[in-house]
Amino acid sequence: MLLKTFGWSFAVTALGLVAAVFYGGWQAFGIVAILSVLEISLSFDNAVINAGILKKMNAFWQKIFLTIGVLIAVFGMRLVFPVVIVAISAKLGPIEAIDLSFNDADRYRELVTDAHPSIAAFGGMFLMMIFLDFIFEDRDIQWLRWIERPLGKLGKVDMLSVCVALIVLLIASMTVATHAHQHGGGHTDKASTVLLSGIAGLITYLIVGGLSGFFEDKLEEEEERENEAEEEAQKSGKPVSAVLLAGKAAFFMFLYLEVLDASFSFDGVIGAFAITNEIVLMALGLGIGAMYVRSLTVYLVRQGTLDDYVYLEHGAHYAIGALSVILLVTIRYQINEIITGLVGVVLIAWAFWSSVRRNKALAAAEGEGPGSTDSKAEVSSGV
Repeated sequence: MLLKTFGWSFAVTALGLVAAVFYGGWQAFGIVAILSVLEISLSFDNAVINAGILKKMNAFWQKIFLTIGVLIAVFGMRLVFPVVIVAISAKLGPIEAIDLSFNDADRYRELVTDAHPSIAAFGGMFLMMIFLDFIFEDRDIQWLRWIERPLGKLGKVDMLSVCVALIVLLIASMTVATHAHQHGGGHTDKASTVLLSGIAGLITYLIVGGLSGFFEDKLEEEEERENEAEEEAQKSGKPVSAVLLAGKAAFFMFLYLEVLDASFSFDGVIGAFAITNEIVLMALGLGIGAMYVRSLTVYLVRQGTLDDYVYLEHGAHYAIGALSVILLVTIRYQINEIITGLVGVVLIAWAFWSSVRRNKALAAAEGEGPGSTDSKAEVSSGV
């Protein structure tokens, strides 16, 4: 079962890691491995959400999602999108950007280094909005309760996440402007570049969120129509055109899943720029990660168990928040990519360990009897 579900992912992993060694040695191997883990960890909640929606679709649409959908996800968002970001930021054509990355690595690194402030500001704001919208939501399940409980209450203030993100962006741009002024004003344009790119990242997040909400609303409308049609058919005794209704609902599900997957892949792609600017290594690492996300989605659907480790989503979002801060810091200071990657891995591992402890505590409470369940669950519901 496991090999059948993850077989292609294992094969792609082996090929990708071997290709990384041939391309850049063992350092490239390490970067690709970290990118793969990062993509899987950041997209775990994506796989859980995908599985919850995918199980409602018939076999035909599930196959469409896992074939055409994987092409869009892997080759579109994980391979083409990083090239587009570099091309726009460095003012190159996409083909020229790929050609330079292979044939003139020094010139490519120089162009990407010059474009890094705009990439970091754009990505930092996008990732920060994902983290802030998560941390400002009042949740039943809390991991780090001493942080999440007060921030969840603060989140009742409208547009708080946008305000906080804009304040952080202003501080970042003012810091860059001050630094440029102290060093003779050689890079006075960098502050305005950081500000504009950060605003663009914020707008992109709001647009993607709006599209996801639009398709989610459409999906709910189609499901309501289907339920109403089935109820009318049962009352009248007439057969209902279930294929047409299922087809329309499944079509909106498919569109919703693709928009949702694109929005989730933004954090992996943008986060990858905090680890490396190499398009080849980025494509290998994110491609491997995306394959595991798809396999994990299928596994969750077939197993029927969506979320045994409840804190993994929290850990993924804390990793996103850490990456957003790191990206903004790298506008002025250089941070080793291995350290950057390990921050996310450590947070995910911590969240996984906390989830295992919680599950054991709940199992022990059930074994002791119903009277102790509530207290045990309360103790194990957060750190």
